[in-house]
Amino acid sequence: MYTLYGSEVSLYTGKLRAYLRYKKLPFTEVLSTIGVYKNVIRPNTGVTFIPVVKTPDGQFLQDTARIIDHIEAEHSQRCVVPSRPTQRLVSELFALWGDEWLVIPAMHYRWNKDNFPFIYQEFGRVVTPNSPAFIRAFFGKKLAKKFSGFVPILGITQHSIASIEDWYENTVLHHLNCHFAQHDYLLGGRPSLGDFGLMGPLYAHLYRDPAPGNLMKRIAPNVAAWVERMNQVNVTEGEYLADDTIPDTLLPLLTDMFAQLWPVLQSTTEALSQWRQKHPQEHFIPRTVGEHSFSVGGISEKRAISSFHQYKLQRVLDTYQQNDVQAKAQLDPFLQGVGGLAYMQMTLENRVAIESNKLVFA
Repeated sequence: MYTLYGSEVSLYTGKLRAYLRYKKLPFTEVLSTIGVYKNVIRPNTGVTFIPVVKTPDGQFLQDTARIIDHIEAEHSQRCVVPSRPTQRLVSELFALWGDEWLVIPAMHYRWNKDNFPFIYQEFGRVVTPNSPAFIRAFFGKKLAKKFSGFVPILGITQHSIASIEDWYENTVLHHLNCHFAQHDYLLGGRPSLGDFGLMGPLYAHLYRDPAPGNLMKRIAPNVAAWVERMNQVNVTEGEYLADDTIPDTLLPLLTDMFAQLWPVLQSTTEALSQWRQKHPQEHFIPRTVGEHSFSVGGISEKRAISSFHQYKLQRVLDTYQQNDVQAKAQLDPFLQGVGGLAYMQMTLENRVAIESNKLVFA
């Protein structure tokens, strides 16, 4: 039996809960209260991030990508990693995009829209789960203030908000809504890693929070239906599209992610190399290493440089670069068409790895 430590309000818990359900693995979910953080999560992982999974043999795993890798290696049934090269790469691209880029609209629509007092109650459950509503609201408001402080760090400012909303509503939701009108999942009749990457931001923040949830159901009902489908138990195992096909409905989103996210990823690798030169004695890499520019919908703003972005970038580059010549001959014209071929040739002089659930240089 697996144990999932997390919460409904947590972005990445929503991703992992859906995955465990799809895999049909027995698990119990434990709310990550202050006491659970103090007595379970911190002592067993060394960090204070959720979700955390305790495996049947007593291991404590942190970081959803590594958790899924571990479970996929243990349980090959209902595999979520496509076997064909183009679908496998597209799955990883959407997993990266969901985990690291859709956090921007997720955080904006949670903290800058009318989601209160719902959010205060939700965060209050983490502090005092068995208390009356007015006490939960009091403590929830204090905890929520801490999390809302991350909003400007992500580059969500009065200068960028209008562009973020236009991009999310008229690009992200629009194209996903068109896609899910034709397909149950990103790549056909079964979910992939990419679906679970999207599930994090699109469920906990953008579907479940009142204001963005109402927006999604109104302008992108097929996306809302996909979220609900991803949360179902005992889903029938379908098939990915034949012949390594990528639906045309995903091409605008792939083009968008290479245009907006990948310059940020490239800048991140350069910043990490510079940081290493300036801090040769440091073993662990901090979560942020300065600031850089990013652009959404043509509007530029500053944001913190997330060092973890490079770890996720490496997964995508490895997925592409480990292909043989024949597979690349198939992949390269596809990547050229969505603006990603040059980025896939990136070489990283300073690779990173995870040690004790913290980032280090490999």
